[in-house]
Amino acid sequence: MARVLIVGAGPTGSLCAALLRRELPQRPLRIVLWDKARGAGGRMTTSRSPHNPRCTADLGAQYITLRPAYAQKHQSFYEDLLAHGVLKPLTAPVEGMVMEEGSHNFVTPQGISSIVKHYLTESGADVFYEHHVTQIYLRGGKWEVCKKTGSPEQFDIVVLTIPVPQILQLQGDIVNKMKNALLSVDALLLGRSYYRGDALYYNERQNLIKESQKQQLESVSYSSRFALGLFYEAGTWIDVPWAAQYITNNPCIRFISIDNKKRNIESSEFGPSVVVHTSVPFGTAHLEWDKEKVQPIILDHLENIMPGLPKPTSIKCQKWRYSQVTKAIPSCPGQMTLHIKPLLVCGGDGFTHSNFDGCIDSAICIVEALKTNL
Repeated sequence: MARVLIVGAGPTGSLCAALLRRELPQRPLRIVLWDKARGAGGRMTTSRSPHNPRCTADLGAQYITLRPAYAQKHQSFYEDLLAHGVLKPLTAPVEGMVMEEGSHNFVTPQGISSIVKHYLTESGADVFYEHHVTQIYLRGGKWEVCKKTGSPEQFDIVVLTIPVPQILQLQGDIVNKMKNALLSVDALLLGRSYYRGDALYYNERQNLIKESQKQQLESVSYSSRFALGLFYEAGTWIDVPWAAQYITNNPCIRFISIDNKKRNIESSEFGPSVVVHTSVPFGTAHLEWDKEKVQPIILDHLENIMPGLPKPTSIKCQKWRYSQVTKAIPSCPGQMTLHIKPLLVCGGDGFTHSNFDGCIDSAICIVEALKTNL
């Protein structure tokens, strides 16, 4: 049974796992997903109040937009999510929203991470959290994948769906190291015959990413921002006429959502939650700051926009170093095959564009690349 490792339990990784299971039902594959976070979602993450887990806030993507260009191409994916109750139409008022004609917006009653969880369940994959991949080595025709803690494991196929800068940070045979300097030292220490024999070994193992591929990967860029989730106790009333609002006249805050109101959910059993997203310029300017220093600045700006906002029972601050793709891989190929035998493929929104349809496109392209080379 071939072992397939998908790194990243976000929308692209989870859908890739589901499509593999759906399209190759007769092929004996053991699909494994690793993610460095403590739960599923990636940038489709839903955070829970430590006082009441039913009080949730979407700290990443806020809602899903189906644009006319994808209405027919991706229709089956939306119909599936609607049929399972994962999506429902967004009907709550969102002030300042700019809508393309023919577009449709959807919300997730159980939080945005429910999309990812739906696909993980469908895939039947073995999912492991707090598995932070650090190195990838080529060992005897398989990939040996190392993580920060625990023993390395071997896989027949590896798919990387993490942000492109994190792919470039991986160590091991995936990077092009200073092999000439190493070989020169080996030659001096161990003799010319060892140098000759191992030069091929180094050349085989150190050039897994072609220089042209590396340049394309290095060209990808992302915006950065912070997000706050404010959680309230049951019975708290937040008196505003909107469910969400885009802010244009504040140097810090770009978007505010009353998350339960956005999803049309009112309950006496759990309180509301408020989500605040900063602007990209603010996120970039404070990117290297500790979250503990940034949080009070955002709260001060929030107080100016919403004076008298009740005091929350808890607050979570999320730093999105890689928020949305501002420049994708040229021509948006959906995936990049770094090695064929054994297969090493990478994908995600850095290879398409930053929305749900971009993740669907990438997952489809990854699975097609795997099917072609299996």
